[in-house]
Amino acid sequence: MMDNFNFQSDRPIYIQLVEQLELYIISGKIPPGERLPSVRDLALTTKVNPNTMQRALAELEDLKLIYTERTNGKYVTTNTKLITKYREKFASEKARTYLTDMQKLGFDSKTALDFLKAKGGIK
Repeated sequence: MMDNFNFQSDRPIYIQLVEQLELYIISGKIPPGERLPSVRDLALTTKVNPNTMQRALAELEDLKLIYTERTNGKYVTTNTKLITKYREKFASEKARTYLTDMQKLGFDSKTALDFLKAKGGIK
């Protein structure tokens, strides 16, 4: 379910965990309603300290992407509208970054989109 956790040294690990776990949730790799492994198991899988993992999960809980059932563990929200909202926000940020980077290279928006189409990015 969860693999390929790569961390950069320039940003706090818990923030990177939040981002990567959020991506797993909004992409459907961890489906709505699925029970998450324990904090200890997640920490072992990602090779981080359990306290760091707990901090990341608390952040995801603040975002309402996961919730805790007392004595049963943590689960991904079943609120698909919320997941869609986060997915669209993430996609908007990626699109904005792409267009900004292309403008830095001298492309206008239309040319940047045409370039993306030519490379197979959009049909």
